[in-house]
Amino acid sequence: MRVLVTRRIPAPALAILRDAGLDVDLAESGLDAAALRERVHGKDAMVCLLTDRIDASVYDAAGRSLKVVANVAVGYDNIDVPAARERGVIVTNTPDVLTGCVAEFTWALILAITRRLSEGERLIRGGGWKGWALDFMLGSELSGKRLGIVGAGRIGRAVAEKASAFGMQAVFSSRAPGSMPLDELLATSDVVSLHVPLRPETRHLIDRKALARMKRTAFLINTSRGAVVDEDAIVWALQERLIAGAALDVFEREPQVHPGLLTLDHVLVVPHLGSATRETRTAMAELAVRNVIAVLNGGPALTPVA
Repeated sequence: MRVLVTRRIPAPALAILRDAGLDVDLAESGLDAAALRERVHGKDAMVCLLTDRIDASVYDAAGRSLKVVANVAVGYDNIDVPAARERGVIVTNTPDVLTGCVAEFTWALILAITRRLSEGERLIRGGGWKGWALDFMLGSELSGKRLGIVGAGRIGRAVAEKASAFGMQAVFSSRAPGSMPLDELLATSDVVSLHVPLRPETRHLIDRKALARMKRTAFLINTSRGAVVDEDAIVWALQERLIAGAALDVFEREPQVHPGLLTLDHVLVVPHLGSATRETRTAMAELAVRNVIAVLNGGPALTPVA
């Protein structure tokens, strides 16, 4: 059995594939669209990352031998799942293993933006700090405030579980019955944290109208997918001081970042680091390759996408 691994993954995961007797074709530095279609031909499985676009042309280039596509990510908006199903290809993702890691990182962003940590560091590095003052660079406390979580999946719930440690009340807006309407959550929350998958109905979920509903003292946090937020709208809202600040780990056109975001002090931008720990990224890759082995051995996938 032959497996295409589209980009470098942690060595323990590659070892699992090879120990299973699989022929591994590793694209060390990644593949563009044309090279991906060429390399996937005749493969029985593919391990891909969220930066790889897997569409009908890729399945057709692979041919009938392709049985499983294992995405090293929870989200799978980079994969055409209906086209895979039409061809009998199983698609898997890596839920659960990164839940705690991303939840911790979300709180790191909340603390950093509300207490202006990145602003303060830039000031010192730029030689602009003139000394302590009573009213200097004041931030916002979390205790007694409301945390609005958009999306009540694994990560959203894990973020909510930590809210009480900071004295915050967590509320949810999701498709689940009994959750708070999004408009109400936006209007009443002091911190709004996004934890929804990227789907047609969530693309630009946070647009100008949504941002205008938020408190002028509120902060927006996004560790989900970049296109959940309309970047033109968030730049506008920040420039007009319609919200107090934003912390963004993901962007619409990664690795490009809207230039307007880079000129504003009250926005924290980081390069898609939500699951970026050695432990979690290794666990994600290992789950992906175990999905491949399970399917190629004739069994069910461990974590097939819905």
